[in-house]
Amino acid sequence: MTDDVPLGLFGGLFLLLLFLSAFFSSTETALMSLNRYRLRHLSRSGHRGARLAEALLRQPDRLIGLILLGNNLVNVGAASLVSWFTLRLYGEAWLAASGFLLTLVLLIFAEVAPKTIAALHPERLALPAAFVYYPLLKVTYPIVWFINLLANSVLRVLGIKPPDGDGTALTREELKTVIAEAGAMVPRRHRRMLLGVLDLENTTVDDVMVPRQEIVGIDLDDPWEQNAAFVGDIEVSRVPVYNGDIDNLVGVVRLRRVVPRLANNTLTREALLAATREPYFTPEGTSLNGQLLNFRNTGQRLAFVVDEYGDIQGLVTVEDILKQIVGELSQNVSVLSNQVQEEADDSYIVDASTSVRVLNRMMNWHLPTAGPTTLNGIIIEQLQNFPEPGTDVTVGDYPIQILDASHNVIKTVRVKPPVGRSAEVGKIL
Repeated sequence: MTDDVPLGLFGGLFLLLLFLSAFFSSTETALMSLNRYRLRHLSRSGHRGARLAEALLRQPDRLIGLILLGNNLVNVGAASLVSWFTLRLYGEAWLAASGFLLTLVLLIFAEVAPKTIAALHPERLALPAAFVYYPLLKVTYPIVWFINLLANSVLRVLGIKPPDGDGTALTREELKTVIAEAGAMVPRRHRRMLLGVLDLENTTVDDVMVPRQEIVGIDLDDPWEQNAAFVGDIEVSRVPVYNGDIDNLVGVVRLRRVVPRLANNTLTREALLAATREPYFTPEGTSLNGQLLNFRNTGQRLAFVVDEYGDIQGLVTVEDILKQIVGELSQNVSVLSNQVQEEADDSYIVDASTSVRVLNRMMNWHLPTAGPTTLNGIIIEQLQNFPEPGTDVTVGDYPIQILDASHNVIKTVRVKPPVGRSAEVGKIL
């Protein structure tokens, strides 16, 4: 009776099985290659196919069980059909040859080619396929459940337990890599800002603070006329008030509280002290993320950084932290012109007290940041002594020559950036 079956029917049935095998193979690759975050975005945007695909991928063992069940049934059916067809027409002598040809056909047209297309265009295949797999999983659930029960039992015997929860969460370093490689999808300035936010946890107040020796404030031991002139000329909004030395700190004054009195010549020492508020301290080593939260919770905008003995090491403001995210807040494109001067030989004369992080960000350099926060500190740490002018040292890949050093402080150096790492003075993010 089977001899009377038309040849065209055999061929049509074989092509259908081949198509189904290619469908199962390609959609498996497509679903597993989907960008989970883009899928989640599409799902929340109301895309029906994305919602179904996301629901299927929440339990990948069931989805894979369904796909493999279908794929194996189709492949076994194709092998049986070809064997039957070969026996009827050519006999057992050609059975091995037909098996080899079937394997070759399945490998090319049902595995390699479909999976390659699926890997290149996962969304085009996966989202429509979700409309097929979702109801199919409902229908075949008892069979798939039983298969997964057996498979998971084998895994438990081997000591393997399927992870619970969402396995797509990213670590901070992985997220930084995603942002850095976003390319044209995220503007460069925005990428820098996002990376700056992620770096807040790894950066401390020591890295951005104004060092103790550079703190400018009102010394009550100075003549009052000198202090009044200082209040009229200073451009910052808050300044410390102290007696003789910053360790004898009285507090912090907000200048807009006293400038009106200065304008009408009624500013006195007593009025200045009345406008002075208690200082706010933070321990050294505090992360910028933690300090930003502290500023928000306390309502402060300026903090004095102290060491374990309570000695003031520097001063940090909200603006110093924000610069790590958005870059230099000043609109002046020559913000580093007083600290960095470009020479004709492509080297740079640099104030050694400048923050290394500021130099890296503004000059597009890659000086090491794991250690001292200033160029002066890095050089002294590397040499293990105080260098004489003319001393040459290499920090990272950067040849540095000491130009001016006195009183145990390196004042100016010449930096020669490596080839390919030239910079523009004052270049903002």
